[in-house]
Amino acid sequence: MSAPSPESETPNLHRLPNGVRVICDPMPGLQTLALSVVAGRGAMWEDASHSGWSHLLEHMVFKGAADRSAREIVEAVENEGGHINAATGYERTSFQVRALSGAAPLGMGVIADLLLRPTLDESDLEREKQVVGQEIAEAADTPDDLVFELAQACAWGEHPLGRPILGTTASIGTAISDTLGAWRAHIYAPDRLVVCASGAVEEGELLALAQEAFGALPAAPEAAPPPLATFAGGQTRSRKALEQAHLVLMLPAFGARDPDYFAFRVFAEALGGGMSSRLFQEVREKRGLVYAIDAYADTYADTGLLGVYAGCAAGKAMETATVTAGEIAALASRIEPAELHRAKSQLKSGTFMSREQPLARAEGAAGQALMFDRLFSPSEMAAAIDAVEVADIARVGSRLFASGLSAATVLGPQSAMKAVEAFRF
Repeated sequence: MSAPSPESETPNLHRLPNGVRVICDPMPGLQTLALSVVAGRGAMWEDASHSGWSHLLEHMVFKGAADRSAREIVEAVENEGGHINAATGYERTSFQVRALSGAAPLGMGVIADLLLRPTLDESDLEREKQVVGQEIAEAADTPDDLVFELAQACAWGEHPLGRPILGTTASIGTAISDTLGAWRAHIYAPDRLVVCASGAVEEGELLALAQEAFGALPAAPEAAPPPLATFAGGQTRSRKALEQAHLVLMLPAFGARDPDYFAFRVFAEALGGGMSSRLFQEVREKRGLVYAIDAYADTYADTGLLGVYAGCAAGKAMETATVTAGEIAALASRIEPAELHRAKSQLKSGTFMSREQPLARAEGAAGQALMFDRLFSPSEMAAAIDAVEVADIARVGSRLFASGLSAATVLGPQSAMKAVEAFRF
């Protein structure tokens, strides 16, 4: 059965009898396709003892599936000019194939094997734990990765959002083939799977391939939803012998389902989304405090935060945090009409530019289906952005400050540690 499309430019959202959703999004003139199979489960569904298991499983399915070895999996795709990849997030896990036109049957078959028929060999698992352990170590050695892990923990505390997606060596170390297999059945159940293809694809063929690959997948018991995330806030200082100080400054916000979502995205864009933004102009261009500074709206289904990242000399960290707090407060108080227009134009252009990339289209449509069980046309999203007014920005600002909470994280030399005290409202 197909859900009706709000507009003709929006592809149909189909649902197989077992609940798997299927989206076909043709792009005339292309000679390639992108196929994404996305599971609406990720690190947010993990308790502390299973932290990192979704990511570990994503690694493990590539070690062997059905009758293919690890090498044969990638060779099957690359022999036809394709590329295969996967990614684990807090809310979903995605498997992706980019390939030449005509490769949909191959891509669907390989991804189905990965999700439904991984070998999960015990010796492979022990080796892959070591590989993921090195990935964890690499993140700890990379300052602009580590500071965000510290900031997540500062913002969200003991909630799964406060833990790294990679988990810890201790938490992934407890996984064995049987328990990881049970985790696989939980994550990749049909009601939480979306198959989406963009580019050189044909709807009838895609539906037949999805039915053949996933139509017999049995339902799994519905698990309890993850606990509602509550912004904890606070301050985190981490001394490290670095040339720069790395700052992440956060305020509690709201999620993708909130009526103020688009106004919030415009707020973040105006604050630090580009070279004309307030933070770039004031903190870098006018004061020369930083090389890199940007603001972002980090949104999940039902919660989110406003974040600012800055890299600066340790002696400039406190001033950077002070000026950033002042710019957020000033924007919440007043946005100029020209500034609002510019931020909306930037946000719309990003939306339309992503529409020119098959993989971005496939991933975006799958995310909409999982979160809203419907698809939004580009003109619908552009209209929602255009509808944001000066008063909406002021309301977003008031909501950002309503709880009185903030989170500030600094990583770097001792002389930068007091910067967290300057980010307050």
